[in-house]
Amino acid sequence: MRSAGRDVLSLALMDARNHTLHLLGQYQQALEVVHFVVPELPTLNPPLWELGHVGWFQEWWIGRNMQRARGPRCDPSHARLASIEPSADRWWDSGHVPHGQRWTLDLPGVANCRAYLLDTLEGTLELLEKAGDDDDALYFYRLCLFHEDMHAEALSYTAQTLGLSLDKGLLQAFTPPTMTLREPLLVPATVWKLGSPGPAQAVGFVFDNEQAQHEVSVPEFEIDAQPVSWAQFVEFVDDGGYDQPEFWQPAGWDWLQAAAKSEGRRGPRYVEQIGVASGAVMQTRFGKAMRMLGNQPAMHMSWWEAYAWCRWAGRRLPAEVEWEVAAHTAARRGFRWGDVWEWTGSTFRPYPGFTPGPYADYSQPWFGTHKVLRGASFATRARMKHPKYRNFYLPERDDIFCGFRSCAL
Repeated sequence: MRSAGRDVLSLALMDARNHTLHLLGQYQQALEVVHFVVPELPTLNPPLWELGHVGWFQEWWIGRNMQRARGPRCDPSHARLASIEPSADRWWDSGHVPHGQRWTLDLPGVANCRAYLLDTLEGTLELLEKAGDDDDALYFYRLCLFHEDMHAEALSYTAQTLGLSLDKGLLQAFTPPTMTLREPLLVPATVWKLGSPGPAQAVGFVFDNEQAQHEVSVPEFEIDAQPVSWAQFVEFVDDGGYDQPEFWQPAGWDWLQAAAKSEGRRGPRYVEQIGVASGAVMQTRFGKAMRMLGNQPAMHMSWWEAYAWCRWAGRRLPAEVEWEVAAHTAARRGFRWGDVWEWTGSTFRPYPGFTPGPYADYSQPWFGTHKVLRGASFATRARMKHPKYRNFYLPERDDIFCGFRSCAL
């Protein structure tokens, strides 16, 4: 999809909007009776704000952007055309509407929100028909497609946070698969080109934080063939891992004590029961307690918990370059990814030669504070899955569909 032409992009943009509207239907069924009121939490947005923002972003970068054909060379500060919704910027411009204010806005109702999503898509598709075929001309269409896919996944984990019930098809799709557990893989030393080529060399779309591609010497390493399973994580809990500070970084131990005090937690998020003798794990998924299987990936761990498990097991989290090398070179030997997002040991930093894209708030504000996750989850749209894609979250985030794998010391 990063190199998709106009015809494929048109179908993908319609598919993305259909998926967004399907998720809107789930929220409408669950929350319309309470006027879409949800708790003010730092990990989520009000659903109608998030949905409107998807349409606003597409209109801002395509329908209202007179420099859209310039792609990454667009001047993001140039004057825009007016929105089809007079209050759109006041409501949905994430760069100028602080997170805490999004609960106080006079947002339109669900019918108007749905109409805005349909109207912005119609305008986008009309402009796409007239767009050029080169990467610059299609840059913002690809960006807006992936942006919508990211927000669809955010709506999915928000539903998990709120305990919303989903329809049977979504529940089935959002169930972590079972894994065939394989022995760790030995990956030979290499000189690896980390990241993606820059605009001058790239073919297709590239996220700004993947640039610029640069060589890294990677010594031989051993890495798990799949994410850590529930059976493996239960052993850590059984051995008192949540009660032994020597396994935790000081900031992680402080985070754990705060979570224990506020939530009574001595285990991963949403876990209601974790059996010491049986190994059974009961985890609440979209409002319903479900028994997780021992060969499913352990999920909803913070970076702190992933780090502590590795210390307990005498292993470590992989560097993001190690993960990328394994994903590219060890797939035929059983390296499995894409079931859950995977924490790495790397802090999210710019690569040498980084230049922010027109959407400068995508990466730049988060360097140095967030940790890198690689891979994808069961809620990630297939076209988003790419072995060079860098996801990034604060180390305490455990509401996303995340797990981890380990490397030998």
